[in-house]
Parts: sequence; structure tokens; C-alpha cells
Amino acid sequence: MFRRALMLALALAAGAAQASSGSSRFCDRTQPLTASQQDKLLRFAAVVREELALTEGSAALISRSGLDLSRFHIRYSHAAVAWRGDSGGWTARQLYYACDEKRPRVFDQGLAGFAMGTDDPALGYVSIVRMPADAADALKRASLDTPRALHLVAARYSANAYPFSLLYQNCNQWVAEMIAAGWGGLADGDDLRERAQRWLRESRYAPEPVAVGSRLLMFAASFIPFLHLDDHPDADRDAMLLQVSLPAALEGFVRERIAGSERVEVCHDERQVVVHRGWTPVAEGCRPAEGDRVVSLE
Repeated sequence: MFRRALMLALALAAGAAQASSGSSRFCDRTQPLTASQQDKLLRFAAVVREELALTEGSAALISRSGLDLSRFHIRYSHAAVAWRGDSGGWTARQLYYACDEKRPRVFDQGLAGFAMGTDDPALGYVSIVRMPADAADALKRASLDTPRALHLVAARYSANAYPFSLLYQNCNQWVAEMIAAGWGGLADGDDLRERAQRWLRESRYAPEPVAVGSRLLMFAASFIPFLHLDDHPDADRDAMLLQVSLPAALEGFVRERIAGSERVEVCHDERQVVVHRGWTPVAEGCRPAEGDRVVSLE
């Protein structure tokens, strides 16, 4: 049970810790990709790029699978704001945990690097939520406003950060607060995180609690520098139900708040890429359904 709790903590941190695939400074994978794996992931990233090119506005919400969280019914662990540059290229702006510095950082990454940050090169998922141009453009402006982006970074990182506390922050919570800054029209200031969280509460942002299932997570928190529990309400800790910002919560919030938002999943196994449109998830194992687009990798 300790291993199960420990894996949850590590998995929630995986998206941020692996944000800079290809650089050993950011706790990324220790096993190098083979030439074949790299080729397939680059082709997978090209399909993701094609789907983003269909976006009406200049930004989208993009999420990536990380460690295997299927036992917790979680597919995606890490979200970012994808934004389109003047040349038409796309970049993922995100928060990652710099392990050597023991602090969070804002990091811009190309789509290929973002897609290749998955823990399993044989099976990976990327989710894109497109939104109307006005909402997308407001999100891009806020994300690229460096003073606001940096004021939204907490001093301390926690993989399981409570969404309505200023003590810590995880990578997805930074995206949630960035959404608040953009759509709430929140001006810069030292209290920006507090105002962003207030806006999220008033806008009924409420991530589904993660059922931990083991009190040994409390013990694990003493040994993992990016895992904390003191920001969570006592009732949640007692019930072992931790409210944490995850990509699914961000996507649900966008869907409910922004009419006309659309979702597409792009996944791959070792044989093919599948493009699945709609708010229902693509089948486990990246199995295509009727109407899905399939791109061969063989």
C-alpha cells in the first residue's frame, strides 16, 4: 500500500518533472529513446500539430499522459497552455518542478518535446481543448504576460496541492490560475494568486477529489519533497479524498464555462495514431472507434 500511495505522489508530479524531455536537469526519463521510438513519437507530434492548426483562436488547453495512473482512473497528469506564434508554430507554456533547484519554473516547450515527455514511449495520449477565438486570445495574452505569469508561480511546489491554498501549487493549478487571470481580466499584483483562486471559487471550479485509499500517504509525505498535506482541509485528509487540480478538472471547467469548446484526443501505440473527437474518451489502449481518424506508424 505504501508503494501505491508513493506512486500516486510521483505520478501527480510526473508531468511537471518531465516537462523538459531531453534535459537531465528536470528529472526526466533515465532511459533514452531508441531511434524507432523517437521516429514514432515525432510522427505522433506531427499529428498533434495538425490538430492544433485547426484551432480558431491563438491558444488551446493541451494535456499529456505521464505515468500509468489507470488504477486511479486518471489518464492525464500534466496540462499546459498551447499558444500559436506569429509564424503559425505552436508552443506549450507550462509549469515544471526544477528538481535540482527544488522550485517551480515556467517553461516554454515545442510540441515535439511536449509529446515526447510521456513516460511510456509505446503508448501515449494528448488531449486538446479548443475554444472560441475571444476566450483563446484572452488566455494567450495572460499566459504571455511575463509579470502576471511569474506572479502566479507559488514559491513552493506540491504535486498534490490543494486548489484553494496559497501555500503550494502544482503544474495544473498554475494553468487554472492562468485561466482565471485571462478570463477574469485580473490585473497584475502581488496578490494575484489570491484573486485568481477567489475567481475560480466564484466561477464554480471544483476538481473531483482523488481517492488515495491509504493512510500511508501521510507517511510518504515526510519523505517526498514535492508532496504536502498541510494545505488540505482536515476533513479531506481524514477521508483520504484529496482535491487536486488535474487536466480533467481544467477541461471540465472550460467545457462548462465556454460555449462552443471542442475536445480532441490524439493517442498512439506502437502501430498507429488515433484521432478521436468529442468529450467522451478514446478507448483504453488507444483503440479506434467508428469515425476516428487512424494514421499508420508502420
